[in-house]
Amino acid sequence: MASAGLAGMSGAARPLMRLVTMSGVPILQQLHLEEELLRCTSDNWCIINNGTTPATIVMGVSGRVSELVKIQPALRDQVPVVRRFSGGGTVIVDQGTVFVTFICNKNAIAGLQPFPRDIMSWSGQLYGKVFDRFGEFHLRENDYAFSHRKFGGNAQSITKNRWVHHTSFLWDYDVKNMDYLKIPKRAPEYRLARNHTDFLCRMKEYIPSRSVFTDGVIAALGEHFSVQPMDLQAVLSGDEEFVPSTKLLSQQDLEEIVSSKESPRVQKVEA
Repeated sequence: MASAGLAGMSGAARPLMRLVTMSGVPILQQLHLEEELLRCTSDNWCIINNGTTPATIVMGVSGRVSELVKIQPALRDQVPVVRRFSGGGTVIVDQGTVFVTFICNKNAIAGLQPFPRDIMSWSGQLYGKVFDRFGEFHLRENDYAFSHRKFGGNAQSITKNRWVHHTSFLWDYDVKNMDYLKIPKRAPEYRLARNHTDFLCRMKEYIPSRSVFTDGVIAALGEHFSVQPMDLQAVLSGDEEFVPSTKLLSQQDLEEIVSSKESPRVQKVEA
């Protein structure tokens, strides 16, 4: 698996990957788009979103709000909390975040088995081509890091015939925003109980510009795929029948979690 899909394409036709680049699209809208492309199309996609507003807390599908989010400060400051359709951890994203998502058919990458660890390994190799010249890049557990400091968090969803791997990259971050997040009980071993500011780093300290990064991603994809840029408006289907599972938690949801974690409704919201 170690070399799945990253070599030997020169003598074979490269599969098509449609590329959508956006800037400042709200993360809830982005996740709805990604889920629809995953479930309702048969194409391979790369979605790049350069920053998002407003600042938003995003949780994995199985995360428990009370264990991961400081709910009272989030309510006080009206910070939205979104539960996405994929797994993974909890992040707070804003204009300093760059998002890159791959949505692929299971047979799109030769030799790649559609399992979480295999997809992570493949993505780590691809991003290694982007980052190796800028710093000591590592795939550490499920994170991307320069040395021992994280700058990219990943999440995945795998369906019968397709998978999505999406990453939030910390081009920059506001230290104050990290105060809305609790340190998770199941943190990666390499975190070593470090607080958020000691554990994280900013990509802008390593890479000249955001465009250098995103151009590098597109170039790395071009080694395996035939990359076709698409206009966002051409991608939006307007399918009113599609109902995304990514949800914005309401103020009432959050208040009920605070008031009583034992109530049936709260258990449903937190599950």
